[in-house]
Amino acid sequence: MNLSVTESDVLLGKSLAELTAWMEQQGQPAYRGKQLYQWLYQKGARSLAEISVFPKQFRESVADYPIGRSNIHFRAVAPDKTRKYLLQLQDGLIIETVGIPTSKRLTVCVSSQVGCPMDCDFCATGKGGFTRNLKAYEIVDQVLTVQNDFGQRVSNVVYMGMGEPLINLDEVAKSVKLLNQDVGIGQRSLTVSTVGLPNKIRELAEQKLQITFAVSLHASNQALREQLIPSAQHYSLQQLLAECREYVEITGRRVTFEYILLAGVNDNPENAQELIKHLRGFQTHVNLIPYNPISEVDYQRPDKQRIKQFQDILQQNKIAVTVRYSRGLSADAACGQLRASRR
Repeated sequence: MNLSVTESDVLLGKSLAELTAWMEQQGQPAYRGKQLYQWLYQKGARSLAEISVFPKQFRESVADYPIGRSNIHFRAVAPDKTRKYLLQLQDGLIIETVGIPTSKRLTVCVSSQVGCPMDCDFCATGKGGFTRNLKAYEIVDQVLTVQNDFGQRVSNVVYMGMGEPLINLDEVAKSVKLLNQDVGIGQRSLTVSTVGLPNKIRELAEQKLQITFAVSLHASNQALREQLIPSAQHYSLQQLLAECREYVEITGRRVTFEYILLAGVNDNPENAQELIKHLRGFQTHVNLIPYNPISEVDYQRPDKQRIKQFQDILQQNKIAVTVRYSRGLSADAACGQLRASRR
């Protein structure tokens, strides 16, 4: 068999109909397509050679055909049981994925790009630059890898790893549908996060996905946002919030705002009051994320009293708010720490 294949020939990411057609092209009966589908998406097969229901001779003939699975290059486990993975893709590039277990669920934090072009000042990922977008199957692979390693079903996926998902919207949307329809994870258990790009939030809304949508706000005014997120120079806070309101109107679903608290930078009572003015009157929820340190900058995490003061101001003004401490801090696997290295 000619195993000189292109990326479009990779099996992971294909539908049941496409896999059935592929099996028939290999001279196999149509029912083998469903077996292949089940082994890819439910059993997490890493090669065709391990699909034991296939005839031995056929398995041997296609043993090297690319399914589209990555290799675990490095794995670290934090004291809170969070697992950080460096995954090596077929072209040798490395991405980072995180498995976050709790008593009731297993959440995977997936990357959507190799690196990130947004260069947010407080985030380790942007410090390493940007290489390329991920394909939908490379996003699905991350979920299957974590599911296999933990030996339990993934219940939730957050697109909060390396990269800006809305730059790679077509592949991200495709991966959402694959995770929902083929892996079996409800769309409302999938969260897509963005720092915001002009017109992209509207484009996402028009996909009519039932996902949770999160916006990394991190600032209560335009000047501060430009300091923390360089791309904000080309996309004002007012424009961003207007598109978020439009998202709610189109989808009927609320927007979650992520707000990393940086001591002495954006955690003042004045910042809380500014935030209230922006968010009053439409369907939102705020996640306050105490800063997770990285070596490249000297931001600090506010103390618990300061965090509670900020939270209380929002709550007193009828803004739904939760403080979310990130898991995996000691393994550099927490929010803002992902850098595709063993640090």
